[in-house]
Amino acid sequence: MSEGALPKEDAVLRVDDLQKSFGGLAATDHATFAVERGTITGLIGPNGAGKSTLFNLISGFYEPDGGTVEVNGTDVTGMEPYQVAEHGLIRTFQTPRKLEGMTVREAMLVGPRKQPGESFLTLFTSPGTVAESESANLAEAERILEDFEIDHLATQPATDISGGQMKLVELARAMLAEPEVLLLDEPVAGVNPTLAKKLKGQIRRLNEQGTTFLLIEHDMEFVMDLADPIVVLDQGHVLTEGTPEGVRNDDRVIDAYLGGGR
Repeated sequence: MSEGALPKEDAVLRVDDLQKSFGGLAATDHATFAVERGTITGLIGPNGAGKSTLFNLISGFYEPDGGTVEVNGTDVTGMEPYQVAEHGLIRTFQTPRKLEGMTVREAMLVGPRKQPGESFLTLFTSPGTVAESESANLAEAERILEDFEIDHLATQPATDISGGQMKLVELARAMLAEPEVLLLDEPVAGVNPTLAKKLKGQIRRLNEQGTTFLLIEHDMEFVMDLADPIVVLDQGHVLTEGTPEGVRNDDRVIDAYLGGGR
């Protein structure tokens, strides 16, 4: 266990000794931590600390040089992103992808995992099963849009809504995949204060309903108010982990941020 890491009795995500270098520079330096089921865990650190690289390693977009990633006790190290997602680890991106030519409702339907219609065999041999699944997914998408209070956007072209609204849609779409753990990459970056407050409320509501979160966020007020525990990354390794208050008053964290040019 790395310095500062806390023991977890029921970890939905375990990262152990994860390593990744680019051109001889260590972007992820033996990072070890775990996300306990039912928590909102924050991942913070100064610019260049390696947060995005770590997210990409965990979610299968980068292949690590060493170490392991486990989701619910299953080793998903080196798997393709869609395979990692099938094991219940879903992620969002700092800049959501706007799907050209789709309405918000249609974009939502990209979210569900293991749709029968994705198989040509099922499509031709069991069209009834496919139709039933699509109908159920549509009903669930409508329900989630309503829960997020964005059902009025359902028929809007996905390319026409604001960046903040798109982040709400992306979060809503991720919930259609029924994640075991949901990774949020800077959910309020570039979002106006009103929508940021709405996003915070939705994350809190989903967490109270049982969703586990791991989030990167540069907005310290946002993450300190929402996440507990908080993992601090510095130069690719886990510097410490603790409560928001403990992290805020940790001299090593203060030094890391000042050293990072904050």
